[in-house]
Amino acid sequence: MEYISVFDMLKIGVGPSSSHTLGPWRAAEVWLELLAENNWLKLCDSIEIDLYGSLSMTGKGHATDMALVLGLCGKDPERMPIAEIQPTLDAVRNESRLLLGNEKRIGFDILEDIHFNNEFLPFHSNGMKFTAYRAGEILSQEIYYSIGGGFVVQEKNDQHAVEIVNAGTYPYPIEKAAQLSEYCAKTGLVISDIVLENEKTLRTSEGIDTELHRIWDAMLECMYLGCHTEGRLPGGLNVKRRAYDSHKTLIGEAHYTNPQEWIAEIRNTEVKFRQILKWVSCLALSVNEVNASFGRVVTAPTNGSAGVIPSVLMYYLVIESHAAGFDEIKRFLLVAGEIGSIFKKGATISAAMGGCQAEIGVSSAMAAAALTELLGGSPEQVMIAAEIAMEHHLGLTCDPIGGLVQIPCIERNAMGAIKAINAAELALDTDPKEVKVPLDKVVNTMRETAKDMHMNYKETSQGGLAIRVTLADC
Repeated sequence: MEYISVFDMLKIGVGPSSSHTLGPWRAAEVWLELLAENNWLKLCDSIEIDLYGSLSMTGKGHATDMALVLGLCGKDPERMPIAEIQPTLDAVRNESRLLLGNEKRIGFDILEDIHFNNEFLPFHSNGMKFTAYRAGEILSQEIYYSIGGGFVVQEKNDQHAVEIVNAGTYPYPIEKAAQLSEYCAKTGLVISDIVLENEKTLRTSEGIDTELHRIWDAMLECMYLGCHTEGRLPGGLNVKRRAYDSHKTLIGEAHYTNPQEWIAEIRNTEVKFRQILKWVSCLALSVNEVNASFGRVVTAPTNGSAGVIPSVLMYYLVIESHAAGFDEIKRFLLVAGEIGSIFKKGATISAAMGGCQAEIGVSSAMAAAALTELLGGSPEQVMIAAEIAMEHHLGLTCDPIGGLVQIPCIERNAMGAIKAINAAELALDTDPKEVKVPLDKVVNTMRETAKDMHMNYKETSQGGLAIRVTLADC
């Protein structure tokens, strides 16, 4: 059985979109590897990229073309210094040349060699075709799909694309939520323990801890940066950053110099009841303002929904348990990652396929489940929390104004975080024997809702707010 790791669901990358930015960036990397393996990289003298479907319709607002350029230059989205992104793009734009795979310098015009095509390819809405030439003859032509959350698959000759993720043997193979519940019932383990045992087949215990530390540090740094950056977001909507002013009001006269001192200061500050929702909203906004400005975030499960999980985890650390440390953070991320993988396997985490229910809905379910375990909920109540959170996001459309991950995307993260906390509290007060809608049923319902949803509400910017409010209005 295939296994989707926590580290597949929680990936460090550059915004503003996991499917439209990180995915194409990764696809370019995969294609470069193919060129190198076949010795085509040295022979290639020109390239073209064709974008299809949602990638074409909202690609400009999601910086898809910019991400492709960075990927073709051999840059790593996890580790490339953010400060180097714009100079790299400017150099390619000004010189009409790029260093393909950081090895072969070729002519490349961003405006002429990346084509935006409105038609859709058969497998997925986010399709892209890479073509390499030598003296006008095709060396390589490959089609890839960005299927949400930074996941990428390649189309084969039979027009069918299949995703294989960590195929192997695991102590607790999980396809559906019911299986996870059965393992917990039989072993007496909580969900985070079950997930950890599966992860140990892929990494050492030390390796798991190291990666989870890295993910949490990235989340914390992102929240810190968002709370300490003022101004307006790029892209043409002229959206004012709100996390800075909100945070300034909440933090008062506190003094600190780095993210670690900052979180320590917050946890030592008495938070009044009326401030709790403000804190959660502020932190969710902070992450997605960083994401909207081509900053580094953690897909959770996508860039567009990256603010929900860190803000809910911070809620637990600041409000619920000042004594909590890395063990609690680890358990939270393990549970969140597994719940996200269940939605990915049974439905989708791609807004281009399922609307925003696939992003904010899934992230809210992930956060609700993880919070419930930390608050002492049983495995059954963890599942209930995930179900409640998704149930109240079913049918949520994706209609970004101007194709930008700003309105209504940023505020939706705050709403998703609040719903996650509410879902956890409801689940903790629920007797599992009285549950009418099991988690697997809501996953199936989400999948069917996605199929029924009109294409205009699947990240095309051709419906909803995207046509009622335009860039010209702003």
